[in-house]
Amino acid sequence: MRTRSPIRRVAVAAVALTSTALAVTGCGGGTSDTGGSAAEDTGASAAASSLPGVEVDQALADRVPADISSDGVITVGTDSTYAPSEFLAEDGSTIVGFDVDLFSLVAAKLGLEAEFQTAPFDSIIAGVGSGRYEVGVSSFTINPDRLAQATMISYFNAGTQWATKAGNPEGVDPDDACGLSIAVQRGTVQVDDITARSEACEAAGDPAITIDQYEGQDQATAAVVSGKDVAVLADSPVMAYAVQQTNGQLELLGDVYDAAPYGYVVPQDQTDFAQALADAVTALVEDGSYQQVLENWGVEGGAIDAPAVNPTVG
Repeated sequence: MRTRSPIRRVAVAAVALTSTALAVTGCGGGTSDTGGSAAEDTGASAAASSLPGVEVDQALADRVPADISSDGVITVGTDSTYAPSEFLAEDGSTIVGFDVDLFSLVAAKLGLEAEFQTAPFDSIIAGVGSGRYEVGVSSFTINPDRLAQATMISYFNAGTQWATKAGNPEGVDPDDACGLSIAVQRGTVQVDDITARSEACEAAGDPAITIDQYEGQDQATAAVVSGKDVAVLADSPVMAYAVQQTNGQLELLGDVYDAAPYGYVVPQDQTDFAQALADAVTALVEDGSYQQVLENWGVEGGAIDAPAVNPTVG
């Protein structure tokens, strides 16, 4: 499926948002309602709308490393299977989503154009470290393991949510999934979640969970629609959006839990640049454009008001 690297460049001025809903596509953080949900009408996220124009903040732009600012473009690694965060539009090549729109405005604030390149999710942080990408923007839940590899900037809040076939014909209980076949995207925090649940099953003398890991979230969701797996777990806004896109074939299961912030990823030694990114997000919060992007995609429930560099997380 990942045979090409779609690129989307976004101009520094006002940006047009045009996306189309996918047929079946959908990383996570006590019980919480954070992360929002898809719009009441799923067409709302697909309808054309305009993003606000953004003026360059020269003081912030001056803090961008010269090797990034020299060509006016910031290269972004992203996993384009994670609607509504980042996914391919109906043309099969344009990368769209609330992550895409929001970071495009962040880049514009810094006087840059964002160039999004599709990459396997579990390769992006390493790609940022090696210089392949200048930033990673892909719904990365901030956690200690990732903070050990990179500097991260919080910009959104989400939790984990399960889904199963409508009516839950297999009687799936997230707290008792022993012996069941569960779908999850490779490299996400949900892999750790379901692995711990499986280990608890075995410790109690029950059958292990069969954990089917997929390269893309769209594949994990489709595995439940097809009946290959009986349930799937992913980030709350992603799962809510995926359920709506399956036109009643799936339903949400249980409560949202383990709320945690998403973070942009930059190399560990670029702390000043990271603070410039955080300050750019703050500026968008203050002028209302941050809220507008989230509302465009129906995920305003995950809004934060204090972006931070390497925030303390559990």
